[in-house]
Amino acid sequence: MRPLRSVLIANRGEIALRVVRACRELGLRSIAVYSDADAGAPHVRAADVAVRLGPASASESYLRGDHLIEIAVAHGADAIHPGYGFLSEREWFARAVREAGLIWVGPPAEAIAAMGSKTAARTLAIQAGTPVVPGTTTPLRDAAEAEALAAEFGYPVLLKAAAGGGGKGMRIVRGPGEVAGALESARREAQNAFGDDAVYLEKYIEGPRHVEIQVLADAHGTCLALGERECSIQRRHQKMIEEAPSVAVTPELRARMGAAAVAAARAAGYVNAGTCEFLLDRHGAFYFLEMNTRIQVEHPVTELVTGLDLVQWQLRIAAGERLPFTEPPEPRGWAIECRITSEDPASGFLPSTGRVMRLALPTGPGVRWDGGIEVGSTVGLYYDPMLAKLIVHAPTRAAAIARMRRALDDLVIDGVATSADFHRRLMDDPAYQAGDVDIQWLEGRLPALLAATPDAATTRRIAVAAALLAAHERPGTVASHARPAAGAGTPPTDGASAGAAVVDGGSAWWQAARRDGLGGS
Repeated sequence: MRPLRSVLIANRGEIALRVVRACRELGLRSIAVYSDADAGAPHVRAADVAVRLGPASASESYLRGDHLIEIAVAHGADAIHPGYGFLSEREWFARAVREAGLIWVGPPAEAIAAMGSKTAARTLAIQAGTPVVPGTTTPLRDAAEAEALAAEFGYPVLLKAAAGGGGKGMRIVRGPGEVAGALESARREAQNAFGDDAVYLEKYIEGPRHVEIQVLADAHGTCLALGERECSIQRRHQKMIEEAPSVAVTPELRARMGAAAVAAARAAGYVNAGTCEFLLDRHGAFYFLEMNTRIQVEHPVTELVTGLDLVQWQLRIAAGERLPFTEPPEPRGWAIECRITSEDPASGFLPSTGRVMRLALPTGPGVRWDGGIEVGSTVGLYYDPMLAKLIVHAPTRAAAIARMRRALDDLVIDGVATSADFHRRLMDDPAYQAGDVDIQWLEGRLPALLAATPDAATTRRIAVAAALLAAHERPGTVASHARPAAGAGTPPTDGASAGAAVVDGGSAWWQAARRDGLGGS
């Protein structure tokens, strides 16, 4: 077993901070890297060492694999943890890390290569006996081939970028007249996003759920499935809410899906943490989609229902440790995660930029905040819009939904519009509460959710703020001369206090009103 003492974290934001904390608990030295845009970020201060990478652009900083390795060697790192995104699933980077004499905290480069292409992954899954959606295992040559295959499988079909992810390079085709244009569009987007215009075709499954299985494998032959995550709440193929377990998965189905995921992982020679993604239809049939060869954004919900620290186990497995168990733990309770993004739902989810002027975080039993922002953080357009993840755990799904609703009420982010209010509305939706959803559900439900009126408590808080603003603007009133007490620069979150902030003038009343439902933040 090779000693592991120091880890360079080749990432930023909440996942970098998450790895820093895991390192600290394991007694490991953490080395953070940062672009000019992240010089003051929380993960930079939290790490034992922080090193500048380069300009704000990711192509000149977080995507510079050669520079990351140089920094790791120069600062005495034993390993590199890539987090997710950026270079985490780049086979060449994992190989270069290994060739530099460093430990790669992730699967072998060969496993990344095997699962990095969706077509290659489908071939491996078929060989392992894992069910896959009917489709091709090689990229399409031209529109004529695509039309012939679509006719064979039956419309609708789905065109997908072979090297893709996040919904990019993906097009639904419902008839032969749409094939040529959709193929050209998918190829162009795939080339721009991934530098690879290869596109393949598969049968489009109507109304499925997106259910994924967490896999954890050591280098000594143990490979386990740690249960499922429900990831069906998606907008434009981007996940917004994840939970574990899934209302649609029985213990028997969980065992079958877990066995299929383990078979696919073993076929790829997989070691470390990874995720097999499946479509689950309304009849209980499931189909392998792809394998994510890294830690997932939504890993906390699995951690909360299993009691395992997946990031620590990534590090321990990379150091050569054996998993101390041979059977996966049964899920305990229910966990839900909301991705809090710097997007404004009221404006069509346009990106929002600005400075975080106030941040009040929810606390209490079963509430977890994995965030990468703080008061004073600047939110720009250089990177992914996800600011943080709010996660809750409770004995039942109904209790978890209620806890998430309360936690979202307690969350205050002023200075930049966020998706938090939209998540509140989702928690209140009867179909979501019943678990009656699929991967197309949110797209059809969006207009009603965006048009929903604030609840009574929110309306009351807005009314208090408006009334006190009016009092402030009337000359001669006591309110117009009031000032906050010393040290009271950040008002509390209840309605009366939000209103009290009005008497100090400025825009505090508007920030409170936006937070409480007017602005969709």
